[in-house]
Amino acid sequence: MDIEKQADELAAAIADAVQRLKIADLERSLSALQQQTADPNLWADQARAQSLMKQQSDTEARISMWRQLEQSVNDVKELLAAHDSSLEADLKKQLDEAQKRYDRQKTELLFSGPYDNHAAIVSIHAGAGGTDAQDWAQMLLRMYIRYAEQSGFVVATIEQSDGEEAGIKSVTFELSGLFAYGKLKGEHGVHRLVRLSPFNADNLRQTSFAKVEIMPKIDQPDDIAIDEKDLKIDVYRSGGKGGQSVNTTDSAVRITHIPTGITVAIQNERSQLQNKETAMTILRSRLAQLQLEQHADDLRQLKGPNEQAAWGNQIRSYVLHPYKQVKDLRTRYETSDADATLDGQLEPFIQSYLEFNLGVED
Repeated sequence: MDIEKQADELAAAIADAVQRLKIADLERSLSALQQQTADPNLWADQARAQSLMKQQSDTEARISMWRQLEQSVNDVKELLAAHDSSLEADLKKQLDEAQKRYDRQKTELLFSGPYDNHAAIVSIHAGAGGTDAQDWAQMLLRMYIRYAEQSGFVVATIEQSDGEEAGIKSVTFELSGLFAYGKLKGEHGVHRLVRLSPFNADNLRQTSFAKVEIMPKIDQPDDIAIDEKDLKIDVYRSGGKGGQSVNTTDSAVRITHIPTGITVAIQNERSQLQNKETAMTILRSRLAQLQLEQHADDLRQLKGPNEQAAWGNQIRSYVLHPYKQVKDLRTRYETSDADATLDGQLEPFIQSYLEFNLGVED
């Protein structure tokens, strides 16, 4: 391709991406964030300060990626206009490098949801099947932690309930990083495992289920405004296995959102206030996810989650016997390398879901 034509086409593609990603709006948001972080009293509230600083850092990174790429191609176009043939080889190299950067960055166009750039709160619940299902829930936890490590995400455990014999009954944790929710939202649903049971004396083939919830972390109360009259808040003593670590105060908190029936209980912190703040963050996150699922503009329009329907909503099947295959039942993407998938190599499934979801929205 003629180098000038290549430069024009790449510049047009970048301009289109900048417009679709609303980079100008992000720059206005960054300006507002910079004013807030310049407040000398900012660190009086450390949690708010850390949240604002992270927002500012993430926003700066997104803007910089695109503006630097835009400038690089514009520089090439200006030098091409000088018609100096001695520069052509270097300009071609610079343009090819810009094209590679654009190809990497354009995946950001797949993240168009309102919460795609939020951290993700992930909950895994063992389904019917006793110890096998609890072991399966732990296998999924390991899979997502391995994916997080490979993606440079930070993992923070919020709550975990261990199984009696093996595995876990449930776990809730946070994954933070660029587009964490946008990348993981397609994992929301029921995951099915077929294998020879290691917990059965006859080593019989066993089918186990686990439900995975992926929610955008909503830690700013203004993002999801909840009417206090819609909340029932109970405090109780944290459970434990005895000894000095048992909490002797009523620090555990259970919050019920009366209109939807959603209940969040947190007892991992010693402070009742910390537990309440964590529970409210998870409640806001669950309501945000429910809004996305039900296409509701107002919380009052929400219906409570239909657990029975959700448990039947299998999104992916993992077969380890009599053959190995992992298959997404929505996108039809599949692989025979089940071991790699369970070791956190989820990118092909995530990419195929994002492209599939884009087609559904179009």
